[in-house]
Amino acid sequence: MNRFAIRASAWMATAALALSLTGCGYNDFQRLDEQTTSAWSEVLNQYQRRADLVPNIVATVKGEANFEQETLTQVIEARAKATSFQITPEVLTNPQALQQFQAMQGELSSALSRLMVVSEQYPNLKANQGFADLRVQLEGTENRVTVARNRYIAAVKDYNVLARSFPSNLTAKVFGYAPKANFTVANEAALSAPPKVDFGK
Repeated sequence: MNRFAIRASAWMATAALALSLTGCGYNDFQRLDEQTTSAWSEVLNQYQRRADLVPNIVATVKGEANFEQETLTQVIEARAKATSFQITPEVLTNPQALQQFQAMQGELSSALSRLMVVSEQYPNLKANQGFADLRVQLEGTENRVTVARNRYIAAVKDYNVLARSFPSNLTAKVFGYAPKANFTVANEAALSAPPKVDFGK
């Protein structure tokens, strides 16, 4: 076999390999894996943005005389738990770890929500421009968290469909592309129930 024939054979083998990888979903796995990683980074970014707001909110609320201490303590403790959770790449493929992370972030959301409700009972806080600005920032951040989570959910769905579909599921097994864990609704029954409206208040 001459050099030309060897080069031609090598080129054809490389081309065939590239075509087979494209046809089996390899390139799609690369693209969707990057999308989920990017979407996850944005989720973490928005959760961190919210966590960074909490000390300012707490400091402002502490300035209010006789503010309900239990609510304030719940916010401080929930933030401490949420920020102490170690985020590793394995979280994305570990449903239990992701559920634990989600639960801690949910506790912080609930604690902050209670604090905002309680703050309505304090006229000085309601009139405090600094607190009003923090409240607007918090609401904006919660909206960004929702958007980021939804994008991550969509990215993981696309990735997992590819990982479980034939013939790309064979590629997933060969190259170790395991399905990724996704966010879940903690209490779907509560969300699907119609809201109770009390016109007597």
